[in-house]
Formats: sequence, C-alpha cells, structure tokens
Amino acid sequence: MRKIPRSALLLGLAGVLPFALAAFLAEFPAPEIGGEAYILVHPKDAPAILSAYGTVILCFMSGVLWGFAAKGPTERATRGYALSVVPALYAFFLTTRHLFGVKSDVAAIQFLIAGFIGVLALDYLFWKQGDAPPWWMALRGLLTGLVVFCLWIGLP
Repeated sequence: MRKIPRSALLLGLAGVLPFALAAFLAEFPAPEIGGEAYILVHPKDAPAILSAYGTVILCFMSGVLWGFAAKGPTERATRGYALSVVPALYAFFLTTRHLFGVKSDVAAIQFLIAGFIGVLALDYLFWKQGDAPPWWMALRGLLTGLVVFCLWIGLP
C-alpha cells in the first residue's frame, strides 16, 4: 500500500467537515436565548443536514466507482458500471423521504450508514481488481469510518 497523496487526504477530510459539523451540532447544541440559537443552523436541523449531505456524497461515490469501471478492462466494464450505479439508486430510493415513504431523517441516516458501509465493500472490490489506486482503501477506510461515526453521533 502506498501513502495517500496529500491532496486526496486533505480534500477527502474537507468533505467530511459538513458531517462533523452537523454531528457536533446534534451532540452539543448551541445555547438558545429567547428561543433562537446563536448560530446560522438550528440544532434540530442537524439530522436533515446529515441526511441531505450524506445522500449527495453517496451519489458522488457512485460517480467515483463509475470512473473506476471505465478505467478497468472491457470484459469487466458492464459489471463495474452496474455496480457503480447501486449507491446512487440506493440513496435515491431509501433516503428520499417525501417520495418513497421514509418516515424521518432518522431512518434516512440509518440507511446512509448501511449505504456507506456498502460502498466501502464496492471500493474494496474495485481496489482488489486493480481499478482503484493502491492507496485507495487506506483513504476510503479512514473517510468511511469518520462519516459513519458522524452519522451515528447525529442520530437523534
């Protein structure tokens, strides 16, 4: 395993910041004075933020996997493309509360936790096939661990 490139590590960690801020907000809400919190986002919005941003990032990871599928040999491409769309479809159908009956942001966050663990398994598959860079699993393991921890902390 090679060392994670600094830019990939820093930008990956930057992508975790909204998760971390929402989880922090959920765990340590700002004091309210006169019924209003002295911050731009109210603590009660933390689960919605986690749900919305988590859905965006899960879909982003579908795009990353699509790129790995395109990089791989032609005989694996169709399977790779099919696997790469699974996280985006999963996110759409299982976290879209208003369309598909997910009753709360709590349920969406629970689905997202499972989704990020599932994407890690797909990351491993693409990495094992040699379609992802040698350092990929080190980065993905770290980021997935942080994201799942933040989602778990942010559960009401």
